[in-house]
Amino acid sequence: MDVRRLELLRELSERGSITAVARATQRTASAVSQQLKVLEREAGVPLTERSGRGVILTGAGRALARTATDVAVALERADALWENFKHAPQGEVTLTTFPTAGQMLLPGLLTVVDELPGLTLICSDQDPLLPDFADLTPNFDIVVADSPGTLPSWRERGLAVVPLMQEPMDVGLPEGHRLAKKNTLHASDLVDEVWLGTPDGYPYDRILREIEVTNGSPARIGQRFLDNGIIEALVAAGHGIAVLPRYTTTVGNGLITRPLSGIRATRQISALLRPDRAERPSVRRVVDELRTEAQRVQAEHDATP
Repeated sequence: MDVRRLELLRELSERGSITAVARATQRTASAVSQQLKVLEREAGVPLTERSGRGVILTGAGRALARTATDVAVALERADALWENFKHAPQGEVTLTTFPTAGQMLLPGLLTVVDELPGLTLICSDQDPLLPDFADLTPNFDIVVADSPGTLPSWRERGLAVVPLMQEPMDVGLPEGHRLAKKNTLHASDLVDEVWLGTPDGYPYDRILREIEVTNGSPARIGQRFLDNGIIEALVAAGHGIAVLPRYTTTVGNGLITRPLSGIRATRQISALLRPDRAERPSVRRVVDELRTEAQRVQAEHDATP
């Protein structure tokens, strides 16, 4: 079987439509369909079937797509071995992230990468309300995502998952709040408080749901905002309290934070990669530097009294 046709099948399994595959591979949809039909003849079994106005993979198609991933990983590993013999990692690496991780990690990461000859890092940020940041892995070498932990869907996709840090989530309070004298807060302390929430499903919102379950009563949501800067300003002005990330929240000007006890109030920040891209020397080097920067940021904040 032709490796290039196998790669098209793999792209279809990840992107979900022939149109998306054609766009990603700079082909026409008819050319993609034709190549998949040739691959199907070579395989001797149906690899796709009609579903509405599009196509989906059959069981055999899904199995062959997984094999295509194995082939891609093996090819990248061989290329990586050869590149290591020839010279240091070089080339262009693309990375995308959600905003607060970019705020924490990109300044130091870009400083380090700028000093590596021949290696270029192209970064971007994404709307943190994406249903699953793993959907971006076909389009970027490295995707930085946050979650309660390693999601089963990431493993099911066969992605390489590199944990970077566990960031604590605190409760933001106005300075004159009745709870300001407490060093640590429990869920029971927060009953009847007015919250400044985030959109449903956002990582901070999951912690608020845990507080509700622990207290056995719904939280009173005054307003919901996506931008942490707006939430911080409103908390400082006395319009409510909020769940905020410890490392990127600006304490001061009327805003204080307190840690939560009795609830798993953390988020895991991870790098997600296609397994073949994880074999590239340039990508591996950037991930290594990204992990080092995350450790530095975490140690710096943990050492601050």
